[in-house]
Amino acid sequence: MTMVDITGKPEVFREATATGTIKLKAETIRLIKEGNVEKGDPIYTAKIAGILAAKKTSTLIPFCHPLPLTNVKVEIKVLDDSIVQVISTVKAKAQTGVEMEALVATAVSLLTVWDMVKAYEKDAEGQYPYTVIENIRVVKKIKKNL
Repeated sequence: MTMVDITGKPEVFREATATGTIKLKAETIRLIKEGNVEKGDPIYTAKIAGILAAKKTSTLIPFCHPLPLTNVKVEIKVLDDSIVQVISTVKAKAQTGVEMEALVATAVSLLTVWDMVKAYEKDAEGQYPYTVIENIRVVKKIKKNL
């Protein structure tokens, strides 16, 4: 096992966008919209967590190269009364792509939302029958010579 050798590759502009969703109870979405989540604002916290996670991707995934990220943008939208969507876009001038950084930003943002609202998502037995993280995927990738 080894990292891919990118020594001979030129630096180019790289951008990747990843998205994913978390399904929550309507009551939980209402609490988010009203700003009544006990732990604080899950949307704001998840944005920060996603940005930090993108910057730490190479420490989380063994064969990812550490990259000099030039921008990380995490957008979070409440789509309806049960779905929160995360869209993460990562940019860099690098020798390899930033898809993993965008995916990690999205995944960690979604996990942060879950953590912030888990008290409201539990059923009477302490389980999470309604809460689902889904459809984490890369939706756009750009590579341009400098």
